[in-house]
Amino acid sequence: MYIPACLRSGLAIAAAALSLPACGSDNETLLSDAEYERNAVLDVKAYIQDNLDEFAAATAALQAAAPEPDADGWSATSDEEAVAAMKAEWKRARQSYERVEGAIAVVFPDFDYSTDARYDAFIEVAADDDLFDDEGVTGVHAVERILWADQIPEPVLAFESALPNYSPAAFPATEAEAAAFKDELCARLADDAEAMKTQFRGLALDAPSAYRGVINSILEQVEKTSKAATGEEESRYAQYTLADMRANVAAGEATYEAFQPWLLTKGAEGAEVDKAVLAGFNRLSSAYDAIEGDALPPLPEGWSEEAPTEEQLATPFGELFSLVKRESDDGTPGSLAHDMTRSADLLGIDQLP
Repeated sequence: MYIPACLRSGLAIAAAALSLPACGSDNETLLSDAEYERNAVLDVKAYIQDNLDEFAAATAALQAAAPEPDADGWSATSDEEAVAAMKAEWKRARQSYERVEGAIAVVFPDFDYSTDARYDAFIEVAADDDLFDDEGVTGVHAVERILWADQIPEPVLAFESALPNYSPAAFPATEAEAAAFKDELCARLADDAEAMKTQFRGLALDAPSAYRGVINSILEQVEKTSKAATGEEESRYAQYTLADMRANVAAGEATYEAFQPWLLTKGAEGAEVDKAVLAGFNRLSSAYDAIEGDALPPLPEGWSEEAPTEEQLATPFGELFSLVKRESDDGTPGSLAHDMTRSADLLGIDQLP
């Protein structure tokens, strides 16, 4: 049974003092740094495991929803209900993965690549002329590219079509392609998800992987907005990148909450850093929630990240970009990334190798 950190803290004290203090009581300061660290890591491990369980379930459901192969494959019009079901499961899978990608990139780098690398990263290595099998281009974005093959935005098409080794996205057009999509590409994603779920259960997570990993996902928020200008953004076919970013911030908040009781034992500086981190999360999440839908706002005409005009910065995209750029910069005092790094330093959590 999963027990929250504050209750585990209370139980640890009860074992020594034969009385169970209320969560959040002053008695919690009797715990050692090692005990606070262990409790925080256990909380984060449970959070990651829950999301990996969800990721595995969603990818399996996505594969199961794929239409049975027939002579003309399938498309968004000929198999409308099945495609809608696959898209819904894809979004469920995407949300669960984005909540844990900071840690997964550290503990399962090979799975992170096969599951979450973008199309351009795969074809930079080698051409892939069969987009429906389980070799070459794989993972959530390979499936996404096929599911939204008829809705790919023009900037994305312009970016990808100029790449060496490019092959246009398409629905399965034959029985063989439809069979490969279901039994190879989707099966590979579901198998990788199941492997991560199973292997993570027996893994001994450490504080740097748990905490510094999620800090890295905050640092990368600006990249997700920057690449929108060139058609390289992350969930670019489904126009789901803002939803990705919301999931990243939710993961950051959940991870921080696990370490927060430990930080609050660090006196006045700990309390000050805690207040700053909470304010930073509020700034980001409020800005994301203020935007309708799952896509980033449209780029203003003539957008230049290096030299945006005042008019461009006053647009919804410009305002979002400016905020994310600041909050993701750990060299800027008062930013969320800077204050989360301060909290890790104050707790003595080592940098990732």
